[in-house]
Amino acid sequence: MRDPTPLDDFLFDLNGYLVVKDALEPDLLDRLNAEFDQFPRDIPHGHWYRGAQRRDYTAETGLELHNCVHLGEPFEELIDHPGYIRLVRHYGGEEASYVEGLFIDECIASIRVTGGHHPVHSGGFRGALRGRYLYTNGVFRCGMINVICALSDIGPGDGPTMVVPASHKSNCDHPLRGDYGRGDRMDELVGAIPVYMHRGDALLFVDGLMHGGSSRTNPGERRITIYRYGPLWGATRYGYQYSRELLDRLTPERRKVLEPVPPIEAGETWIPQNR
Repeated sequence: MRDPTPLDDFLFDLNGYLVVKDALEPDLLDRLNAEFDQFPRDIPHGHWYRGAQRRDYTAETGLELHNCVHLGEPFEELIDHPGYIRLVRHYGGEEASYVEGLFIDECIASIRVTGGHHPVHSGGFRGALRGRYLYTNGVFRCGMINVICALSDIGPGDGPTMVVPASHKSNCDHPLRGDYGRGDRMDELVGAIPVYMHRGDALLFVDGLMHGGSSRTNPGERRITIYRYGPLWGATRYGYQYSRELLDRLTPERRKVLEPVPPIEAGETWIPQNR
């Protein structure tokens, strides 16, 4: 298990992100890539593949399959992977409170090809409470923590994630960006830096950090998974539901992340407990 350190806390508070080196083991990376090899590249927008829906954020983003925990066992292993889960709980799991715990806000399998990018978004200025950054009274209270895992090396020209360090605390809007969705490229944004990653690395950041995807100019594919975690009292962003078959086969720990507050039907006699 990768535990947070005082240096992690300092750098996360300062910059809004961390790179966890070698978070995923080679065997898991091989199995994830084998699943990516099977993805139909021509699946229409809005259609489903094995319980995951194609929902590209923009026309330039690339192939994005949402609700990807339904894509097979390797994706289930990412729910509470020891390479980063304790960091996520520390920064975004309401640590040391009566509602301590996590849920998954979104989980996405993403492929970006040449020409693809993702426009700049987020930042502390007028940010939604859902992605807010807060540190007070010795504990972190982040509304959402994102974990991007690199399934292949991501270097110059590969379309790396770009961030504006410390922008999660900004009280002013960036004067050189437009509204989200207008196509503003991270490559052209003053203050943005690329986050290069080796195969198996994980990028962990608070969603309130200004971020996006650099333009991919190299041939081939950039393959990543994106798991977004929030405190257990939240709900999935787009209302995706998990099949009973999936929930029943998960470990208790993984099921608790996907279904932190089990539903109670009228007439049931068991008493819910604080979690």
